[in-house]
Amino acid sequence: MEKSGSDPDFPGEKNWLSPQFAKRKSGSDPDFSPQRLKGVVLAHEPHPDRLLLCLLYLFTAVTGLVDAVSYIGLGHVFTANMTGNVVLLGFGFAGTPGLSVPRSLASLAAFFLGAIIGGRIAAALAPISSHRWTTAAFGTEGILLLGATWASMNYRPSSADSTLLYTLIVLTALAMGVRNATVRKIGLQDLTTTVLTTTITGLAADSSLAGGSNPRWQRRFLSIVFMFAGAAAGALLLKRSLALPLAVATVSAFCAVAALVGKREV
Repeated sequence: MEKSGSDPDFPGEKNWLSPQFAKRKSGSDPDFSPQRLKGVVLAHEPHPDRLLLCLLYLFTAVTGLVDAVSYIGLGHVFTANMTGNVVLLGFGFAGTPGLSVPRSLASLAAFFLGAIIGGRIAAALAPISSHRWTTAAFGTEGILLLGATWASMNYRPSSADSTLLYTLIVLTALAMGVRNATVRKIGLQDLTTTVLTTTITGLAADSSLAGGSNPRWQRRFLSIVFMFAGAAAGALLLKRSLALPLAVATVSAFCAVAALVGKREV
């Protein structure tokens, strides 16, 4: 079929303002109305795997746990939320008391390296098998969190052991970098597992109050709930020990890997 302009489905330079095309563009043609086109788009919108959706909710809660550990337990630094970490870095450069530029830089560098590793895993395994890729990526996160949990057993906030402190920052930031790269490659809308700013914006801007149709509002709302729950649980567990919330995060990551392996075997 030619696209020279003689075909009304492919208007060229001469007939792109033809009456037929104008009707389609304006929506007055019932076959090309906005409602009809919206229905076509929604009909072809991919439905996410239910297991993957549940696992990403779980990882969203893990983010809350990890940031509770890093911010409360490791001296006001974020190792999962890099937006907050960059803001803290700016505050630190301005000389704000209680904030550390080296800690924030270490977290940012480790997260960046973790994202590179996550991208490499995706490039190597995603073309072969999506299951193998996600299992390897989330398994890598679990191993890094396990190392952080092990190291945290000897950590005391009152001690002057900066090596152990930076070990915990680097291991948790690496884990979060790997996961963020993986989730970004998965590309599930409104479920990044770490960033809620755009999620909350979408929840409000696309709501019926703003004249929208509330798309994926359950997913957006649950992302907020799971992040909140993870952060609250992490803060409560920290009252007992630093290792406890990290252990919960580690077990959660390995449970996700086990679920992916189990699905593949089925």
